[in-house]
Amino acid sequence: MKVIFLQDVPNVAQAGQVKEVADGYARNYLIPRKLAALAQPQAVSKIEASTKKMEARLTGELKELAGQLEGKEVNLKAKAGAKEKLYGSITSADIAAELKNVTGIEVDKRKIELGEPIRQLGSYEIVIKLGKDISPKVRVTVTEEEAEEKPPKKEKKTAKKKVPKTAKKAAKKEKKAPAKEEKASKEKKKIAKKIAKKIAKKIVEEPEAEKKTTKKAAKTTKAAEKKTPKKAAKKTTKKATKAKKEEKTG
Repeated sequence: MKVIFLQDVPNVAQAGQVKEVADGYARNYLIPRKLAALAQPQAVSKIEASTKKMEARLTGELKELAGQLEGKEVNLKAKAGAKEKLYGSITSADIAAELKNVTGIEVDKRKIELGEPIRQLGSYEIVIKLGKDISPKVRVTVTEEEAEEKPPKKEKKTAKKKVPKTAKKAAKKEKKAPAKEEKASKEKKKIAKKIAKKIAKKIVEEPEAEKKTTKKAAKTTKAAEKKTPKKAAKKTTKKATKAKKEEKTG
């Protein structure tokens, strides 16, 4: 069965092509999926006319693109060693990327006819095959990448001067001195606190002692006052008895 392909079918045909295929393949797969249609005379003529228009438009666009690319220069830098051989290589992808940077035109890397990657410094004329009889040429120049300047080495640290032992001892003493002063001040504070506590106790205890002494004095005075009249009475009685004895004897 002869069909016209409406869409590209991989490994079979491209859109617009008229091709003979198996009947079952056409009826069961291509036509139901709208990948192809029966190649009727009217349909074939319409498709052929539309394809010609499309091809003409595409050819015009490609020619315009070729005019923009023709003679363009692309400069690429790479690291190189002895005999100007590159450490790596320049590929068609590198050329396509730089073309886009220079011209703003995106070119399929598969259209760049580069037999093998560039592995040496120099200038090369590269062909870009855009379509049938449309193959602009560009100039690709590969130059050596300048080595990055290494930062200056830092000056060696000056050797530390040895400090004499006497100076070290003096420094240690100076360090210890404030520590000793701190200890002494702490001890002074402790002693001052103890003294303050003792004084506070005395201040509290003194009035209590005074009270005790006054109480004792009062007791003693009272006892004395009680004893004195008894003693006087005894004395008088003794004197009276003596007087009576003297009278009797006399």
